[in-house]
Order: sequence, then C-alpha cells, then structure tokens
Amino acid sequence: MQREDRLHYMDNLRALAMLAGVVFHAALAYSPLMHPIWPTADTGHALIVDIVAWFFHLFRMPLFFVVSGFFAALLVNNRGMAGFFRNRCARVLLPLLICLPLIITSLHWLTAEAAVNAAQPSPVLIWLRAYIAENGAMPYAPGWAHLWFLFYLMLFTVLVWVVSAFELARFSKKIATLHPAILPLAFPLLLTPALAGVTVPWSAPEFFLPSLWALFFFGAYFALGYQMFLSTALLERLRSRSSLWLIGGLAAYAALFWLSNGFISQGNASQHFAYALLEAYAGFWLTLWCLITAKQWLDSSNALMRWLADASYWVYLIHLPLLFAIQYRLLDVTMHWTAKFAIALMATLALSFLSYQLLVRHTVMGKLLNGRVPKKRHGIDVPKAI
Repeated sequence: MQREDRLHYMDNLRALAMLAGVVFHAALAYSPLMHPIWPTADTGHALIVDIVAWFFHLFRMPLFFVVSGFFAALLVNNRGMAGFFRNRCARVLLPLLICLPLIITSLHWLTAEAAVNAAQPSPVLIWLRAYIAENGAMPYAPGWAHLWFLFYLMLFTVLVWVVSAFELARFSKKIATLHPAILPLAFPLLLTPALAGVTVPWSAPEFFLPSLWALFFFGAYFALGYQMFLSTALLERLRSRSSLWLIGGLAAYAALFWLSNGFISQGNASQHFAYALLEAYAGFWLTLWCLITAKQWLDSSNALMRWLADASYWVYLIHLPLLFAIQYRLLDVTMHWTAKFAIALMATLALSFLSYQLLVRHTVMGKLLNGRVPKKRHGIDVPKAI
C-alpha cells in the first residue's frame, strides 16, 4: 500500500464511531437503566432509549478498536516501529495529557455546581448534595473519564512492539488461513469469559488502573484490525455472508435484551454467562457487518465526510463537558425528554464543530490531532492524503 492511498471507509468508520459516542452519551440522561447512576439523569425517560442506545453500545467501541488496529498496522508498515511510536505519542498520548486535566476539572466543577443549585436533581446529584453538605467538597476518584480509550490505545501500542519483538505475529498468519466460517463463530467465544466478568452491558473501563477484561476484550478487536491490514482478503472472505452477520447480530441482541429484562437482571452465574455469550456474538457480528458494509458503501472520497473525519477526534475529546453543562440546565426545564435530547445533542455538536473550525483546524492543535494543517484555497479546505 502506497503512502498516498487513503482508506476512506476506515476514515469514515472511525468518524462515525466517535460521533455515535456523542449520541450515546446524550441519550444516557434519558435511559431508565442509567437513571440511578448517571449524573445528568432526567426525570423523563423511556424504554426505547435503552433499546437503541445499548444496541449501538455493543459494537461502537469494538468497531473503533478494529479501525485503530488497522491503522496501527498501516503505520508500522509505512514508518517502521519507531515512526509508529512517535506517531502514537504525538496523536494519542499528548492529546490525552493536555485534555484530561481540563476535562476532569470542568466535569468536576459543573457537577458540583449542579449538585448545589439544581431544583430537580438526579439521584446522583442528590447523593452528592448530601456528601458536600457533610464534607464540604465533592468526592474525587482518579480516572480517565471518556478518554479511557486513549489510555488503552497507548497500552496496545506497547503490545504491538511486544508482539513484534517476540515474533508472535506468526500465529496471526494462521488465522488468515482459517475457513471463513470459523472466525465469526470462534472469536465471540474467546471474548465471552472477559464479558462474563463484568456487568451486561459492559461499562466503560474508566478507572485509572487498566482492567484485565478490557485489555483482553478491546485488545482482541485491536488485534483483529491489525490482522485485517496484513491479510487484505480476510474481510472479502466474509463478505458473502454479510446479511447473515446482520440478522444474527440483531437476533442475539433481541434475545439478550428480552432475557435480561432490558439489562435490569444480571441473573445467576449460568444466566450471566449466557448473557455475556449473546453480548459477544451480537457485538462481533454487528461489528463485522459494519466493516463489510462500510467497505462497500463508504469507500469513496467525500469532502463532508473528510471534514467530519478530521473534526470527530476534537468533537469526542470536548463533547462531555459541553453536554453536561447543557443537560444540567435542562434538568429544571419542563419539556418532553425527546425535545431535551434533541436540544442537548444538537447544541453540543454545534459548539464542538464550530470550535473545531474556528479554534483548532488550522492551528497547532489541529496538526496535533490530525497530523497536518489543512490548506485553504479561496476559503475552502483542501484535504491532504496521508
């Protein structure tokens, strides 16, 4: 693969996965499942939010890690291991170190203000109000917030070097020679023990120390993406059964949602393992279908999608404080939850996109996030191929 080639479907998939995260976080305020534990939980909520939001949750981040693994292999191929490390430090580690303190501080301040001032506080804010009254300040626990995926990407960067140093890649070559039916059946089985060790659906591994289940679960998807770059025919071999992966994924999710009573019941040990099994198959098959469909329908140059692909990283970095600031205000507004959801989502996206275009795209920060500063010609951005 030449350096000037762009992989449009992978760029577009990465952008859509990140933007879907904004929609997911906006929806959680109106989720019956998250009402007891989400800071911006609103009194208005509906079962349809849980059905749709957790459906996308099953494959959104797995898809992102597949794409990340694919681009990691591309970087190693084009720039070598040293160039790959330099790129990951500049594009992943540095944004994490710059943005995390600002985001943690802003989320902490916004939540403390809402805990004290909200007239219709969420259950979490009610608890925090009592805690502040007794202790004089908000509690604090170290974590990565919604930037946890950058922390894990850096861990996987180290794992890429370990695999390369010990020549473990020879095992992945055997995967590429397997019958096309084996990977979609065996891969979710390998993921199930990791998912069985956590709640269903899985929660974000935001704690400061890495979680073993997350290392294995997301690491497996990252390795799959890495292997997809090395074995370009791998996805093509699975393409003829794409409708089967979609139908199977939908059926597995429907069974999971029904059996777990909308994720309210975690069941006994055997039931929980069955839920994890359904979750693993639903997530993997839907991820597979997204990859195949994107390669068929999104693998073309498009100015709007290219701009969104560039903006999506910045949007994801900053969206949560903006979203919380808006949704804390909406707690005291009498309005149907669908209107609040639309206002919060649209306002967050508008502010994020506007700040990217005005403050980031043509600045050092834009170069840090996207690898280059797009040129302007008569006021129109001209994309540059990597």
